[in-house]
Amino acid sequence: MIDQLTSAPFWLALGNIILVNIVLSGDNAIVIALAARALPPVQQRRAILYGSAAAIVLRIVLTLFAVTLLNLPYLKIVGAALLFYIGAQLLSQQDGQGHMHAHGTLSAAVRTILVADLVMSLDNVLGVAAAARGNLTLLVGGLVISIPLIVFGSGLMLRLMQRLPVIVMLGAALLGYLAGEMLFSEVALQPWIAAHLPAHDIVLPHAPVVVSIPGLVLAASVVLAGRLLAQRDGAVPRD
Repeated sequence: MIDQLTSAPFWLALGNIILVNIVLSGDNAIVIALAARALPPVQQRRAILYGSAAAIVLRIVLTLFAVTLLNLPYLKIVGAALLFYIGAQLLSQQDGQGHMHAHGTLSAAVRTILVADLVMSLDNVLGVAAAARGNLTLLVGGLVISIPLIVFGSGLMLRLMQRLPVIVMLGAALLGYLAGEMLFSEVALQPWIAAHLPAHDIVLPHAPVVVSIPGLVLAASVVLAGRLLAQRDGAVPRD
């Protein structure tokens, strides 16, 4: 252990893991902020702390079993459905003026964070595992260090959502987009996709950016479903 701490390759690999976590933690910060925004201020801080810590622990466990999990058939279909449901439910809590209904609880917010992070981490953990190169010390150390990064990002997103309610809709749409990407990466669906929808991505001209058409469709569908749920519950006035 001491030899590792004095090794330059160890610290270089640890830096790579932290960088990977910074890149991969953006969607987690958005989910945590979405789930916590309906709580009183004191409980918001607790939800961010508990949710972030639990998300890191969960990601460590998932990383250890990442290859096995990602090879399970139909798992990503279930994950995509869960992300869609969470996005629609979180958006439905907002009324037409961007205000929140204060019926959320701390335990419910933490459960939402855990479920969403479980689903989104199925793909993300592979990047962290690759950076760790099988070194458990690096893996655990890098993820623990990333806790304040997720906490800070969640707090920042929460403040932005309170000032700019449109970010709530964009966050829910992001969950829908991720659901679309996850659905079309399901191994069991690849033969059908190859036969019926082989070109389901758009490459933006003059930019190395690929946009998922299923992601865009489910992003719009989440927003629509969230609005319909809000109307059903009386949160959004009918025209």
